[in-house]
Amino acid sequence: MKEICENIIDIVNNSISAGATVVEIEIEENTDRDLLSLSISDNGKGIDSDTLRNISDPFFTTKSKKKVGMGTSLLKFHAELTGGNFEIESKPGKGTRVKATFGLNHVDRQPLGDITGTLLLFLTGNPEIHLIYKHIINGNSFILDSLEVKNALGGVKLNRPELRTILRNYIQSNLDAVKSEGSE
Repeated sequence: MKEICENIIDIVNNSISAGATVVEIEIEENTDRDLLSLSISDNGKGIDSDTLRNISDPFFTTKSKKKVGMGTSLLKFHAELTGGNFEIESKPGKGTRVKATFGLNHVDRQPLGDITGTLLLFLTGNPEIHLIYKHIINGNSFILDSLEVKNALGGVKLNRPELRTILRNYIQSNLDAVKSEGSE
């Protein structure tokens, strides 16, 4: 995976496959601490302790049609390569939380990638999921809550084609504002 967004897509798709109805994604960029952190939590079915012990092994997968499970192991590898760390917590029936930290300015840190497109993918591709996204840059934040957006739009489903450009512009303009405020 070349960008952190690809890891986000992989983990959120796993959350949805695990029956999650709520997915929370948080990204924090802190230049003073030279830190980029990613946290993804869900209320899915969770992971049993045997699977959790093996989850970072690239040759372990729970998917019967795959021989390897590279997503989690690559996220762990890339985080640790930058001096960061990786952790995963899960309780069967309660959900899962994945957290990775990276050296923000480390030469080997993957770029974040197209977070606007990634969020748009989830909002329009899975309108039944309650998605909460928080992006913090040096203490300034943008929060996107899909339920609040749906309510503001009068309860319409977010996968309507005419909303795509509106949602893209809303996300991008708010992320641009947080980046601008965070760089001051």
